[in-house]
Amino acid sequence: MHLSVIIVNYNVKHFLEQCLYSVQKACAGINAEIIVADNFSTDGSRAFLEPAFPRVQFIWNKKNLGFAKANNQALELARGEYILFLNPDTILSEDCIEKCLGFFNNKPDAGSVGIRMIDGSGKFLKESKRAFPSPLTSLFKLSAWPSCFPGQKFLAGTILAICRNTRIMKWMCWQALL
Repeated sequence: MHLSVIIVNYNVKHFLEQCLYSVQKACAGINAEIIVADNFSTDGSRAFLEPAFPRVQFIWNKKNLGFAKANNQALELARGEYILFLNPDTILSEDCIEKCLGFFNNKPDAGSVGIRMIDGSGKFLKESKRAFPSPLTSLFKLSAWPSCFPGQKFLAGTILAICRNTRIMKWMCWQALL
């Protein structure tokens, strides 16, 4: 098994449905498994999703274990050489997983990879790349200071610009982490 995709669900069956369709397309031609840990959803997720996705391994918890514990629960079942933790409201492009796995083939010393996130209109989401959380970064994020000092280097560690190239990050968004 080359890749295990782990998703935690809690009452977001329609988001998860779209996510699973995108994951299946992105995993075409890759030896992959998809594991969904459901945290006791009450929105009819089981009746809605199980028949539509027979190749997905579902874990139906009898209580809400929390996000971290549900991820660890699915991780115990994962057989992949690589693990992709994915939020259920994420839609992957068809070449996303192939590119991420290619990155690991070219950079064997890499420990993880995060992805560049965009919204439904194609606009870059700053949440996909930020400085390490600290009181100072929180202050800058919640204030108007960055807009008062455009281009100032002292903000470079706090407000990161759009970047399409590879770089070492101290912190990555959890939305999709491989």
